[in-house]
Amino acid sequence: MKFTNAEEVIHYLYSLPHLHPKNDLSFIKKLLQQLGNPQDQVKTIHITGTNGKGSTSYYLANLLKKAGQKTGLFVSPYVYQFNERIQLNNQDISDEDLVNVANKVQAAFEEIKQEDKEFSLVTFEYEVAMAFVYFEQEHCDYAVIEVGIGGEHDKTNVIVPEASIITTVGLDHEKIIGPTIQDIAREKSGIIKKNRPVVLGNVPDDVLPILVKKADVEHAPLFRLKHDFAITTQNGALKYTDDKRSISFDFRPQVEAYDIAVAVKTFLLLKLKLDNQEIAAAIDQTQIPGRYHILQKEPLIILDGAHNIQAMSNLLEVIHAEAKKRHSHVYALVTMMKDKDLEQVFNLFNQDDQVLLTTLDYPRVAKENDFPIDVQRRYNYEGDYREGFAKLKEKMNASDILLVTGSFYLVSAILNWKGKGNAG
Repeated sequence: MKFTNAEEVIHYLYSLPHLHPKNDLSFIKKLLQQLGNPQDQVKTIHITGTNGKGSTSYYLANLLKKAGQKTGLFVSPYVYQFNERIQLNNQDISDEDLVNVANKVQAAFEEIKQEDKEFSLVTFEYEVAMAFVYFEQEHCDYAVIEVGIGGEHDKTNVIVPEASIITTVGLDHEKIIGPTIQDIAREKSGIIKKNRPVVLGNVPDDVLPILVKKADVEHAPLFRLKHDFAITTQNGALKYTDDKRSISFDFRPQVEAYDIAVAVKTFLLLKLKLDNQEIAAAIDQTQIPGRYHILQKEPLIILDGAHNIQAMSNLLEVIHAEAKKRHSHVYALVTMMKDKDLEQVFNLFNQDDQVLLTTLDYPRVAKENDFPIDVQRRYNYEGDYREGFAKLKEKMNASDILLVTGSFYLVSAILNWKGKGNAG
């Protein structure tokens, strides 16, 4: 089989299964071997964490590019188009290159299948292989690799990175890598590699020993936020400090501040040449798709893909503080995947927040009856997200805030509907 356009590639990827009967790396390793192990030809940084891994990936990729490094970036999910998943120097992979690398992966896949009829690939394995083939082909100096889920068993865990990052550990994907936060920490610790530095972000104290022990076993130098480096808010700006540097950045919400600190610390470990002003410029210029995306200023419309308890808690803290400052109401258009902790997430909203539930035409997205009974009783439901958006917007005063959240798919749908800057 040979692909002729990007639509064919994307359609084919989504037709593949999502999970193997056994959760190991044997399939992806066999495929990469057939492709000549492209993942070993590029220096990599490996990033996991319950939240913040996407933002950290973008910040770090921008720092590397600013330092003159040809920089690959592999992230998920996408907000505007699939090609965002694989980037080179901040540019999405072109349709032509997407087809080209997919055909290389497909040829290797078919060669293996001739010898092993049982061999199969899941969507994410295919995407990971495409990214590595592309980064090798383009002679990247560095590639920033964000895990899909977890760490040890994630399909990206086929690299020996220059450094590993664990942004934070919280509850998410408990059915796959849980059920406890300790199980999740153990799974994420799987990206810590022998003699390679590991940078930890805002990790809860109750799981810190698991990560410290793994780093110790692997002789991996460990750098901890608030211990070896810090970021603080001063006069409306952020300030990064470690034993050698002090760098100021434009203000971002606290949760983004942690991601900035982790990205900067990791970048500094690589000993590439950027001065403090250049580091600040690279961070301040970084735009993270689907994260605290301001669609319109008056009334304020914010899109954010927060989709678990930790992310939603952080986001609502920022939104409620802003609403208090403005003496305004918060309206929220929300949908979520049905496998999330729906009840706990909705308990984070204030009593007087006006929440409207919605859905999307996507298998994992919650429909009306997937929301807990209490949530269904508390909030109205609108099956068409566009109608829901328009209804909430009609109710708002100029000082009010409309938040679109719960899923990157919803953020993506609204952005693609409204265009990159038009909320009319």
